Order: sequence, then structure tokens, then C-alpha cells
Amino acid sequence: MSYADRDKYGIYQRSSGASSSPGPGPSLMGADTLIGDSVVNGSEENLGDIKEIMLDMHTGQVAYAVLSFGGFLGIGEKLFAVPWGALHLDTVNERFVLNVDKARLENAPGFDPGAWPDMSDVNWARQIHTFYGTDPQSSIPSMGPSTAMGGMVSGGGSMSGSNAGSLQSGAATGSGTGGNLGNMSGGTGSLSGGSTMGSSGKKDIGGSGI
Repeated sequence: MSYADRDKYGIYQRSSGASSSPGPGPSLMGADTLIGDSVVNGSEENLGDIKEIMLDMHTGQVAYAVLSFGGFLGIGEKLFAVPWGALHLDTVNERFVLNVDKARLENAPGFDPGAWPDMSDVNWARQIHTFYGTDPQSSIPSMGPSTAMGGMVSGGGSMSGSNAGSLQSGAATGSGTGGNLGNMSGGTGSLSGGSTMGSSGKKDIGGSGI
């Protein structure tokens, strides 16, 4: 079931007639419709589904998506807090993409249901962002009509190309999972037809984005 199937209020419906409106999605999404969305990696392996979305009440931003993985009928299930910026919203298949090998996800920092960590702890957050190669100051996921992403998180937690989400002179230069929109080119870490973060911190959208 996709976020469109869980749309109880017609958020993503396209009205007809002279007052036709495309609705707010996918730039603005209903949080309740995203819970339950499936998550795959770049190899189309199923990684689980979104169980919860965690909001940073100090900044008003989404901090983490809690992903369930493993187990059977809830038994032996493990939860993972994935930085919001590590995800890519596949707007065609209406699902999320997390570019991490399935075998590596089994060794990701996780926790058992009923034993949630203190997500406000700085050391815990640093461990999570280091694993996924994301910038703690940036919580912007990418989105677009594809599964393909640059830089899969692998063995040592390093990304192909430049470090994901690294900031240089106010511009996003790294390739990787989080915060960049569009296609990544090769292993150079440069963006091709994607989004950039300007000095104002706002996104400029171009190329093959939304």
C-alpha cells in the first residue's frame, strides 16, 4: 500500500474542470500517509517499511524515519532510526529508497521495540549520521521519478564519490543518499541536473527533479 492508497482526505487526488488542482504532493506530504510506506534500496531489495516519523520539536523539522526490518509477524523485529535526509522519495512507485546494502543494514545501529534510545543524545545522533553518511544539519530528502541514486552505503560506511551531503562554501557538493535532488554523476560526487544548496540555504530545483 502506497501513500496515495492511505490518502484519506484527498491530498493527492487530481481534481478536474476549470478549477483543476494538482494537490500539494509530492513537495508537501501528509505524515500519516507516509507511515507504512515500503523502503527499498537501489538494487530493488525490500528493506522494510516506515513505522514512525520523528519530529525535532526544537526546529520543527523531520529528524528521522523509523524503519522496521527483519522478524516475522512482529517477532524478532528490529527498528532503525534513519536520518530523514538519507531517504529518496520515488514519486513514480510511491515509496522510499534508502541506498544501503541489505546485509549492511542488519549491522546498522538499531533498537528493539519497547527499548527506544534517547534520540536527543548528541553521541547517539553522531553514530547514526556517521553510519548513513548524512549531515546532522541537513534533513532534506531527495525526490524524483526513479530509484537510481549515487553512492551506496557499504562496508566501511563510506560513500562512492565525495562524502554525502558535505557542505563547501554553502553549496552541497557531495554525492550520496541525503539532501540532493536529481541524478548523481559517476564517482566524482558532482551533481548533474540536480538541486544545489545556495548561500541562503534554500533549494534550487532543476533538471530531472520532481
